[in-house]
Amino acid sequence: MSESWLGLEDKVIIVTGGASGIGNHVVTTLVKAGAKAVIVDLTVETGEEKDGAYCVQCNVTDPDSVNAMTKAVLDKYGHIDGLVNNAGINKPRLLVDVKGEHPEYELDVKTFDQMFAVNVKGLFLVAQAVARELIKQGHGAIVNMSSESGKEGSQGQSAYSATKGACDSFTRSWAKELGKYGVRVVACAPGIMEATGLRTPAYNEALAYTRGVKPEDLSTDYSKQVPLGRDGKLDEVGNLVAFLVSDRASYITGTTYNISGGKSRG
Repeated sequence: MSESWLGLEDKVIIVTGGASGIGNHVVTTLVKAGAKAVIVDLTVETGEEKDGAYCVQCNVTDPDSVNAMTKAVLDKYGHIDGLVNNAGINKPRLLVDVKGEHPEYELDVKTFDQMFAVNVKGLFLVAQAVARELIKQGHGAIVNMSSESGKEGSQGQSAYSATKGACDSFTRSWAKELGKYGVRVVACAPGIMEATGLRTPAYNEALAYTRGVKPEDLSTDYSKQVPLGRDGKLDEVGNLVAFLVSDRASYITGTTYNISGGKSRG
């Protein structure tokens, strides 16, 4: 069988948070491209298959769990070619609830720590564990999932935005550290995207309060916000990630790619 343009056939690519949302669309895109995608998620059981991908249960905030996950992938396939560092959480919170009507939507230490544990600590732990293997091999790619909010900020999502700013900084720094070993590190920053299925009524209620509107009035008219006049499709993110983790992007490292329909600055 001839190799496809991306050349991802039989490449072993780990996708954290791959059981749902953007991560799941990344997984399905990789599987269609012939890669051996590995779903790493709290919600799966090690050894099962989902959407054509092998699954490994992992808590990305726990070093022992991350190391066990890496070993499980190596035991299964013998090597790792890439990582998509996608696991993340977002809880809309105001710095100060000036109205005082919903103190639960004011940023507190517990919520702050939760977001930084998954989005920053987890990003670091998984990247470190996988990078050790990529360095030994002398090749590989890490794609970190950032967000346009890491560049632009986002009302009611300051802590989340800060975690994505950290993601961008990690990306640039790790690229400088790992380049000499043949390992690339890039990031992907989605803007306004179609619904992922992860936006619960509770999330929308919190977001609406931080924006000073009712949940039913959250804007879905993107014609004035996004130059392309629409929200992004999750498969479009999957396509970008598949390119970035492939050897077709072999001279790309240390940068964050916006995928926001023109809404974000470069």
